[in-house]
Amino acid sequence: MAQEYKLKGLSSLDLVPGEKREVEVEGIEGGKVLLCNVGGKTTAIGSKCTHYGAPLVKGILTGDGRITCPWHGACFGASNGDIENAPAIDALPSFEISEKDGSVYVSGEQDSFKGSRRKPNIRITKTSGAEKVVIVGGGSGAIGTLEALRENGFKGSITMISSEGYLPIDRTKLSKALIDDPSKIALRDEAWFEDGSVALVNDEVTDVDFDGKKVSTKEGSSFPYTKLVLATGGTPRMLPLPGFKELGNIFVLRTVSHVKDILKAIGSKNKKIVIIGSSFIGMEVANAVGKENDVTVIGQEKRPLERVMGEEVGKIFQSSLEKNGIKFHMEAGVKEAAPSESDPTNVGAIKLNDGTVLEADLVVLGAGVSPATTFLKENNSVELQKDGSLKTDEHFAVTGVKDVYAVGDIATYPYHGPGGDGAFTRIEHWNVAQNAGRSAAAHILDPSVPPKSFIPIFWSALGSQLRYCGNTPNGWDDLVLKGQPEEGKFVAYYTKGETVVAVGTMQIDPVMVQASELMRVGQMPSKSELQNGVDILGLSVLA
Repeated sequence: MAQEYKLKGLSSLDLVPGEKREVEVEGIEGGKVLLCNVGGKTTAIGSKCTHYGAPLVKGILTGDGRITCPWHGACFGASNGDIENAPAIDALPSFEISEKDGSVYVSGEQDSFKGSRRKPNIRITKTSGAEKVVIVGGGSGAIGTLEALRENGFKGSITMISSEGYLPIDRTKLSKALIDDPSKIALRDEAWFEDGSVALVNDEVTDVDFDGKKVSTKEGSSFPYTKLVLATGGTPRMLPLPGFKELGNIFVLRTVSHVKDILKAIGSKNKKIVIIGSSFIGMEVANAVGKENDVTVIGQEKRPLERVMGEEVGKIFQSSLEKNGIKFHMEAGVKEAAPSESDPTNVGAIKLNDGTVLEADLVVLGAGVSPATTFLKENNSVELQKDGSLKTDEHFAVTGVKDVYAVGDIATYPYHGPGGDGAFTRIEHWNVAQNAGRSAAAHILDPSVPPKSFIPIFWSALGSQLRYCGNTPNGWDDLVLKGQPEEGKFVAYYTKGETVVAVGTMQIDPVMVQASELMRVGQMPSKSELQNGVDILGLSVLA
């Protein structure tokens, strides 16, 4: 039951427009609220981001009433706490606020003040109507779709088909922390889906009859749909080289079972681990296992992550991991995997094209992923792109077929962020998948609603936390680097002409989320302005 509580040290609502303030709630240990003044009206909401608990007072409050987390870009309505952007799947509580007798009071339930979390209301007693949504996949895009459907009033049936064998998880923690217990990183428990009347099916989809509107599975089941959402994610790439298919202790990383296998091969510690691939998965795994093992990263580029971040910034990441003892072989090509002398069934070394031999107790492949769409390869009703993805519109509706959506790693969609100009691009980010799922759900509920654009955001554990926003489907031609790069503390502005198309940061929060909000409303400064000393944290994001 809601009760009234006094706010500590506050005699009046004296916030000015654009101001936010964290205030303690008297009588509740650990209880706090965030006060936000937007357009002259002050509201009270939860003080901590529901994603990983960041203090929102350190985030960004915009003129159009959005409060964005300083870490990973989760965004909420400042007036009501509703979700605006991923990766948060829980909203913030909002509280009634009043002034009387020289004090300020808020009304709400004690647990809401302490927990700073409001789960979406997806509960329905029973489904109704003829609508049947089938979601194929169990990741970020799937959870974003089904929760957005239910919390916005969808009463039809929802079936989620996933072959992973566990409930949806926070997949980002697999490569960043090598967590092998799905219950520790589960996004929701089974009771949650039961409350929402969501049917969970542990099976693999093998075919789709787009004309007859039904999907078929490996176990022989068939599921009819009125709307189909494909959210199958990515399949890790293997290397078509000698030894990689035949030898054991060579691993990819995408699922909990992959993490279990890797940790089993590592055992206690002090193993020789070779990681092939110097992009995000490879670098995150190296960072996670490097302190207790002998780790070597092999990359084709001059510097890690060079394709996305550039050589100059890639050097920063390499130096950061080298401080933890991780070794690098860059501009290197792999020739083969050689067997172990003690156990010829397992890998014992990786041979490079230049003759270098790297001893290995185990090998982890971080060679990227391909869209998980092989079940559609022979389907004449849908056209796969060259990379195996599905082309969609701004609502993530698949082109050429009716009532079908594709979200996440398998979707190539028109990007309208800075420098995008509607170029079709495929983005493998957790946030993008969830936001795409919410966009698809909005279109299913009301096709007349215009698409809601969002700026892609991702983060990575590379010694320190990398934050990144934007995208470069048309490339970038210059880099404005500020801060102390040699100390791993920097802001990197990626530009195309005068337009800032992407921003990467380390140890300078909340610059990245400020940049993402400025990009969203078309107010990001130009390259020349940044070179002349403009500080984006000194700018207001106007309505």
